[in-house]
Amino acid sequence: MTPTEPATSLRFDIVVDVPQDHAFAVFTEQFDRIKPREYNLLDADITETVFERHVGGHVYDQGVDGSVCRWARVLAFEPPERFVISWDIDTQWRLEPDPGRASEVEVRFVPLGAEQTRVELRHRHLDRHGDGWQDYGTGLGAEGGWPVFLDRFQALVARP
Repeated sequence: MTPTEPATSLRFDIVVDVPQDHAFAVFTEQFDRIKPREYNLLDADITETVFERHVGGHVYDQGVDGSVCRWARVLAFEPPERFVISWDIDTQWRLEPDPGRASEVEVRFVPLGAEQTRVELRHRHLDRHGDGWQDYGTGLGAEGGWPVFLDRFQALVARP
């Protein structure tokens, strides 16, 4: 988090040595390889995490037993510049059915030249989650939270 971000937001920036369109495509098309399988709200193991690449779509986990957990809604999808998803997971790590109590994650892909992109992840409106949101935000910002996703993305996008 930087001083310019509201206290109810998290901010992470990384730079990858690939063009903007490639960074965007890897993040959205290969999200299954970015999200750790152990981050699971299902009662069954995850076979796949799907990122539906259109406004009105979802991000969801598919279980080995056929179960589905839709834990985010695609609110904006503007290739290759940005996407915004809802974060429909409450402070107890359960699905949040009320969209008014969901936070938002925006990921921007800013070209720094022909072969380099800054990826800016903002998780905002954490206070919408209600009681316990501060500790929740601390966990999302800690090493086991968004940094894991970004580290996995950075390793994936660096592969030839």
